[in-house]
Amino acid sequence: MQGAASRSSVVPGPSRAPSPSPATAISPIDSPSPSPASRPPIDWAAIERRCRAILPARGVVAARQELLTYDCDGLTLHRWEPPLVVLPETTEQVAALLRLCHREGVPFVARGSGTGLSGGAVAETPSLVIATTRMRKVLAVDLPNRRITVQPGVINSWVTRAVAGDGYYYAPDPSSQVVCSIGGNVAENSGGVHCLKYGVTSNHVLEMEVVLPDGTITTLGSGLAETPELDLRGVFIGSEGTLGIATAITLRLLRAPASVAVLLADFTSMEAAAEAVRGITAAGILPAGMEMMDRLCIEAVNDYLGAQEYPHDAAAVLLVELDGHQEEVAVALELATERCRQAGARTVRLATEADDRARLWQGRKSAISALGRRFPSYYLQDGVVPRTALPEVMRAIGELSERYDLPVANVFHAGDGNLHPLILYRAGDPGVEQRVQELGAEILRLCIAAGGSISGEHGVGNDKRCYMDWMFSPDDLATMQLVRQAFDPEGLANPGKLFPTPKTCGESAQRRREEPALAAVEVF
Repeated sequence: MQGAASRSSVVPGPSRAPSPSPATAISPIDSPSPSPASRPPIDWAAIERRCRAILPARGVVAARQELLTYDCDGLTLHRWEPPLVVLPETTEQVAALLRLCHREGVPFVARGSGTGLSGGAVAETPSLVIATTRMRKVLAVDLPNRRITVQPGVINSWVTRAVAGDGYYYAPDPSSQVVCSIGGNVAENSGGVHCLKYGVTSNHVLEMEVVLPDGTITTLGSGLAETPELDLRGVFIGSEGTLGIATAITLRLLRAPASVAVLLADFTSMEAAAEAVRGITAAGILPAGMEMMDRLCIEAVNDYLGAQEYPHDAAAVLLVELDGHQEEVAVALELATERCRQAGARTVRLATEADDRARLWQGRKSAISALGRRFPSYYLQDGVVPRTALPEVMRAIGELSERYDLPVANVFHAGDGNLHPLILYRAGDPGVEQRVQELGAEILRLCIAAGGSISGEHGVGNDKRCYMDWMFSPDDLATMQLVRQAFDPEGLANPGKLFPTPKTCGESAQRRREEPALAAVEVF
């Protein structure tokens, strides 16, 4: 039905519409592309027939009961049932689908495993959901050059599994790594426990085969760590599906470290644990990972695991992983233990054997699942603060929790200040969802005022788009929109995500008139 996909090694030329001059710059809450309301109605039955001509029979999901599977991602607070879902298996099929969308003016949403936490993989605007979960092939392994190329549906932990026998591993490791996909990690620029030392996804992607919104297949990056051209690879990573769909991703592999040790320290307050984080980094130690959990998390994890793995009466525990040469790790362990005790640690437990280390990490990796068993309704935020602000910020989050009368569990990447406060609530309580979102917004405001950000790795999606003007000026947002328009002049790729729009965030303009810039707010 479709002709051969066109291929290009660079992003296509300027959009059909002329770029606005500085004097007529796009408003940050105005869309630079046609809005969904201005497009003609979509005949979804006809689109389904055309998709079936492109894909195998099992590659189209149209039954109502099956579409409900795709009505939300990991953020379950809001749900939108999509009109149609397709499951391609090859780059050529993805290209044919996007050419169809481009020709017919059909918005589309790329979706991986659906574990995202910002509402980025849902069809808030009626859209064709293109799920990459059947694109699960390891395409090439190049150990001499420490590279592996995979399709976007490959699960994060499978990458390490494919090369572990040869002494290599893939460093980015989100807590959901046994279920989240590489394509989703690229879209959100995901981090994980080891991002403190080894960086987030963008530090480990060398090259991508990408299908642009008009169906053109292109390559971003060159397979090398450093090259002189514009870093369009870097532009694409973290763009949350608004610039196209990656269909083959070349990742950087690392050699497994010679020595690894984990220490667990427990404290009588979150502030003391945060002080230990500050002390460890001030001592010149760079842990592979440094994670913190509060009492709510400790209780939930111990119950989930059926064992008192962490001290049940601790207000906070700090997990510190150190890796490298044996002598280096030994010295770092001694210094880290000393700094934990200086900050008030009651006990410090050490694990050097693989099974013991895995047992200590199991609780941290399963913390959100454990909390979900005890509190089925929760709202997980993702702000970032400087490490030096951690003690004050943790204290302030506790005060906000009391003010809103909503429990907040804290489990997060303490080493790089990436907070993951979970607001726990009962979904049936009157007005509770509004309070939950207001508390989430207050926590993000707190992060910005401390010199941080509204997202570290979960992305913006539709959950935090209305807060973008808290961090960025109108000119900043307008420039970002122009980058998006260069890739997608028709505005079909993941519409309504990332940026405030008049329909979803009309209050943004009012807020700019009424409130001073948040960068000038002093809270500490």
